[in-house]
Amino acid sequence: MWCSASGWIVTLILSLLVAPRAAAAQPPQVSQIGFLFFGHPDLSAPFVEVFRQSLREMGYLEGQNMAFVERYAEGKADQLPALAAELVRRNVHVIIVGETPAIRAAIQATTTIPIVMVTVNDPVVMGFVKSLARPGGNVTGVGGLVQEVNEKLLELLKEAVPDMHRVAVFTPQGLAPQSRELEAAAHAWGVQLHFLEVRGPDEIERAFDTATREGADALLLLPAILFAMHERRIAELALQHRLPAIFWRRYFAEAGGLMTYGPRMPDRWRRAATLVGKILNGAKPADLPVEQPMTFELVINLKTAKALGITLSPTLLFQADEVIQ
Repeated sequence: MWCSASGWIVTLILSLLVAPRAAAAQPPQVSQIGFLFFGHPDLSAPFVEVFRQSLREMGYLEGQNMAFVERYAEGKADQLPALAAELVRRNVHVIIVGETPAIRAAIQATTTIPIVMVTVNDPVVMGFVKSLARPGGNVTGVGGLVQEVNEKLLELLKEAVPDMHRVAVFTPQGLAPQSRELEAAAHAWGVQLHFLEVRGPDEIERAFDTATREGADALLLLPAILFAMHERRIAELALQHRLPAIFWRRYFAEAGGLMTYGPRMPDRWRRAATLVGKILNGAKPADLPVEQPMTFELVINLKTAKALGITLSPTLLFQADEVIQ
């Protein structure tokens, strides 16, 4: 009986010694991050890399304890619901969404998986969250201060073209509230706005023809993924139609547009990564306030200004974060 008892004790001791080693040998849990985008991969690639680097700095390493599942609709809105459903079936831990159509598809696909928005215009007006301070539900992210940006775009355009009186405003479908608020601001500057709804890429050239026919002195593009996807073409058409144009993405100026003003996109993606880190550590999206952009940049294409015959004031050039020669 002693032998039996001693054998049991030896077995117990061995099991206690082996168990921690076996537990330590278990691979770490892999957090799956889903990306859902309306646009093309190359449109968001630089920012996704900023996002990944931010997560690496927090200890999330791809191939070890982190995996990314990327889905792109490439401009085909009707594909977004299926792509969102696929991410839900994959049971990803968080879904990152980059544009309004993608956000809407993700919200319709799940009420439990956390959703982090990155480039949304006004999440409260769009009905994505209850409030910025207390989003509620499973959605949070980085907002856009879109009305403030729109008014600043118009102000900068007026400064670049002081004698302008009529401005064509290209809007995506369904942004009537923004249009009304911007029109009220334009009245103070003595500017008349002509809103042209552009529902797809095939309507861009027609919108330019209408703007020119109705005597527009300049062009303002409201923040929209449609215009971001076609900003090089829009910049070329603006130059052809002799329209000084302003947009919110710095790449529009790099593509040949006159000016851009808007939030610094890399900063927004770093802050989105911080929110994702908090969620992976147990925080609930409902308790994480929707953050607002903190840093903005003005980029001016001086080469385009010269091609349009515009002499920009030293004051405006001094405000620029970058001047493209």
